[in-house]
Amino acid sequence: MYWVWMLIVSLIAGIIFGPLARLVLPGKQNISLGWTILGGGIGAFIGGLIAKAFGVKDTPGLDWTQYLIQIICAMIVVGAIAGYQSRSKTSA
Repeated sequence: MYWVWMLIVSLIAGIIFGPLARLVLPGKQNISLGWTILGGGIGAFIGGLIAKAFGVKDTPGLDWTQYLIQIICAMIVVGAIAGYQSRSKTSA
């Protein structure tokens, strides 16, 4: 049940982390809002797994270390999606 809950929370976090990742990334990303949110959700999920693997524990209040890891992972995923889509548009 933990994994299902983590997946749902990660997709909801993608609504915040995806656009935030696009703001931090340099240049223009030619991807839709849907891809941005999905990439942010995937990045948040992967970041949550990495934080759990490194032993980042839940703290009372906001867990800034986990959020930072999730945002960095969201930046990587959104950047990868943007790079893939820009390559596929130029090759078509």
